[in-house]
Amino acid sequence: MSKVVNISEAASLAIHAVVLIAASDKLINVNQIAEATGASKNHLAKVMQRLGKEGLVTSSRGPNGGFKLKKQPNEFTLYDVYESIEGPIEIEGCPMERPVCPFEKCLMGGIIHKVTSDLRTYLEAETIDKYI
Repeated sequence: MSKVVNISEAASLAIHAVVLIAASDKLINVNQIAEATGASKNHLAKVMQRLGKEGLVTSSRGPNGGFKLKKQPNEFTLYDVYESIEGPIEIEGCPMERPVCPFEKCLMGGIIHKVTSDLRTYLEAETIDKYI
């Protein structure tokens, strides 16, 4: 079955991981997040490393180590997490990424731009604290 809107596995993992970390009253490690999400530990570790580089989480090593948020859950949004993995959502240009279009008017009628814009607006409005 085809999906019109598709969020990458990495972005989905990042969003889920950040909410799990925010909901935890202690450090939470990759193994715990992987178990809760059904994700590959290796892929999740790469996602968590990216979140750390982007300044959303900090980590502690060792047997009692894990991740915690760098900011309060009400201080950042789902879009902040998404953007840290995928980069900014672009709404301009051809939704099919074609350099040349043989038509004067987009065959998609602007719906792709509208859905993309609506998704971005939603992600920007949703702070992490709404999910804990």
